[in-house]
Formats: sequence, C-alpha cells, structure tokens
Amino acid sequence: MKKLLIILIAIVGSFQFTNAQEVADNAIGIRFGDNNGIGGEISYQKKLNHENRLEVDLGYRNHDDYDAFKLTGIYQWVWNIDGGFNWYAGFGAGIGSWSYGDNFTGDDDDGLFLNADGNVGIEYNFNIPILISLDFRPEIELLGDYGNNTDLDLALSIRYQF
Repeated sequence: MKKLLIILIAIVGSFQFTNAQEVADNAIGIRFGDNNGIGGEISYQKKLNHENRLEVDLGYRNHDDYDAFKLTGIYQWVWNIDGGFNWYAGFGAGIGSWSYGDNFTGDDDDGLFLNADGNVGIEYNFNIPILISLDFRPEIELLGDYGNNTDLDLALSIRYQF
C-alpha cells in the first residue's frame, strides 16, 4: 500500500510540474514602475490565443500633494526566445485622473488625461506559476495636462499565473 501511495504521489507531482511549464490563461500581480508619479500598479493579463494577450493595469497614488489614478490597457504579441524566456511588444491606451492637494504650490489644475501607450519587454516563466518581467512603456499624452506630454516608464512586474 505504501509503494502504491508513493507511486501515485510521484505521478501527480510530475503531472503538476509539466503543467506548470505551460503558459497560463491568466496572470495577476504587481507592476513596479515610475508610471509618471502613479507608482505601482495592479496588473492583470488575459491570454487571448497562443501569441496574443491583453494586459490591464490599474494604478492609484494618494500623496500629500496630489491624488491620481490611471487605467491602462495594452494588446500584446508574445514570442518565445528559449524555454521560459519570452519577449513581447504591444500598444494600447491609458486614461486617468489627478487632483492637487491644498499644500501644493504651483499650478492648481486637475482633471482627466488620455495617453497612447507602447510596450516592449522580456519575461521569464518559472516552473512554478510565477512570471517575472521587465518592460519599457513609452506614453504620449493625447489629452490633459498631467505629465510633460511624454513619459518613458520602465517597470519590473511579478505575477501569479492561473
């Protein structure tokens, strides 16, 4: 009976190990970047097919001088480099809002903004359901006065795949 239990555990364990190397349909985690003052974002990725996915990021910043939030959607193409290494590129848009606090000295404007975003990065898919990536996201402000019309965001992301 003990031998049968050990064999069963080994078979189930190896099955989970081989499944962990496949790309998951969903991933959720945190994207740590500058993001034009917003900072970290909650990041969600949805696999659309073998080569494409959608990434949605939500950032919020509550500071003494200002409050801001931003929602970004990026359509991405994903290409395998070798094993668990992939690189990806995409485009999308971001929308957000900001307001300055009472102690802010300078322009007291607040409002909405709209960005056109690009995205290029590299990622590693571990044998456990963890995905780590480093990406570059240039953002061009189309509407509003939040940034200086262009932002070059570099970020590190850690996501759980399911």
